[in-house]
Amino acid sequence: MPASVLSMSTAATSSTTGNFIETELRGAAMKLHTRSQAPKEGQAEEKKMEPYVTKHSDYLQFLVDSQHVYQAMEDVVNSVDELDVFRNTGLERVSSLENDIAFMVQEYDLEKPAVAAPGLQYAEVIRGLGKAESIPEFMCHYYNFYFAHTAGGRMIGKQMAALLLDKKTLEFYKWDGDLNEIKSRVKNNIEAMVATWSREEKDRCVGETAAAFQGGGALNSHLIGGQSPH
Repeated sequence: MPASVLSMSTAATSSTTGNFIETELRGAAMKLHTRSQAPKEGQAEEKKMEPYVTKHSDYLQFLVDSQHVYQAMEDVVNSVDELDVFRNTGLERVSSLENDIAFMVQEYDLEKPAVAAPGLQYAEVIRGLGKAESIPEFMCHYYNFYFAHTAGGRMIGKQMAALLLDKKTLEFYKWDGDLNEIKSRVKNNIEAMVATWSREEKDRCVGETAAAFQGGGALNSHLIGGQSPH
């Protein structure tokens, strides 16, 4: 599987109208992308990856871990009043993943695995930020994780569908309504929130980018034999 697909390629690599997302978050993300991941602006050194053929069990583990992290994200959003604008945005993935996990188990005669270390550890990070109400740091993870899935994540989905699922598109890669409109609304709400932040809070958000890439990349490692794409 090409390592270039397994990047935290997010909406941070595409254009937006908001100044903070487009300039600061995007700029931080580009420092962590390689040229193969972001040909025009990637700045990170290429990492040599050993060839690996992803199995159905690998993909199922990735889906299980992903759901665990999305559940943590949703739990934080639903428990912190300041984040109420990010409830029921249409980006939520937990229920879609529940359907896909059940499909994989039944269709390929697999046993649903327990959440593995990458999912457990990243969810713990997310929940810790929620408990501390560290909103700027949490929003960096929220933005990168959800929007990575709408960009590079869909590339992974297409590749896995072709490799393992006879080109079937999982529910994980479908959204109710126009995805671009959903993304635009969420980005505008992020920008509105950021407009109330101090410079120190903005810096805390941007400074969390590497941790967001590490968390998402750890989940992707299930698809490449445990190798880290970052």
